[in-house]
Amino acid sequence: MKRSDLPSLDDLRAFETVARLGSMRAAAGELSLTHGAVSRRVAKLAVDLGLRLFEPAGRGLRLTRDGAVLSEAAKKALALIADTLSAIRAAAGSGPIVLSCERSLAMRWLIPRLSAFQDRHPEIEIHLSTGGGSLDFTRERVTLAIRRLDFALDPAWTVRELMAERVGPVMVPGLRERFARGDYVALGSRTRPNAWTAWHGAHPHVPRPRSLRLLDHHFLMTEAALGGLGVALAPEVIASHDVALGRLVAPCGFTPDGTSYGLIHPGAFAPGGPAATLCDWLRTEAVAE
Repeated sequence: MKRSDLPSLDDLRAFETVARLGSMRAAAGELSLTHGAVSRRVAKLAVDLGLRLFEPAGRGLRLTRDGAVLSEAAKKALALIADTLSAIRAAAGSGPIVLSCERSLAMRWLIPRLSAFQDRHPEIEIHLSTGGGSLDFTRERVTLAIRRLDFALDPAWTVRELMAERVGPVMVPGLRERFARGDYVALGSRTRPNAWTAWHGAHPHVPRPRSLRLLDHHFLMTEAALGGLGVALAPEVIASHDVALGRLVAPCGFTPDGTSYGLIHPGAFAPGGPAATLCDWLRTEAVAE
């Protein structure tokens, strides 16, 4: 393919952003350009290609059939370029590693361990961000992500399982007898509102609670259990430290719930350099858990 057959990358990026966001104004905000500059780039792309990319739709725009095809191709191409550059930079050790992790897992499992990694590898800079579910590695500038694998995974991602999710009721020792006779408040997380129902279905011999209280996150739920407010159905990875210290007890143990945590990176390129070092350490810590 001749270079002259390809449109300007700036024009193509402007078009892809408008197509994705559905608005010239929104695209201008994301690209830090004026509305007029984005409009001119999209118009120039259409002229250069000899294609009609958008058509009027009420007060807005919608993609034509050709525009939709080009939009999908542009999205994949730009994502591939971004993922490749991210992999190259990570392998070369340029810039910090941005590690995205679910909030409760970050607070109760990852952060207490990170100091040991930083002591061993002071030359590796890690920026920690929190979030759950799906993410856009390119837009959020994330290098690696740790997620509970309970959502649709992008087939372009590389996912390596870290550890299985195991859950069980935990409580302060003084609530053990009340738990055994069903005189307790069940604490759950709004991120998994049906977890108690599923757990009782697998453990029908355990008395039901007198009420259920949902909190925003697992770390809040675990803190509530530590405060004696009820019995938390907690992931082992979140509660194991407090159980080991005797601050909480787990009379029914922890059983798999069918899900697992995974280490995710974009594209098919295996991380190299500092990112590979971090991946190896995370997998070692997960096995030790």
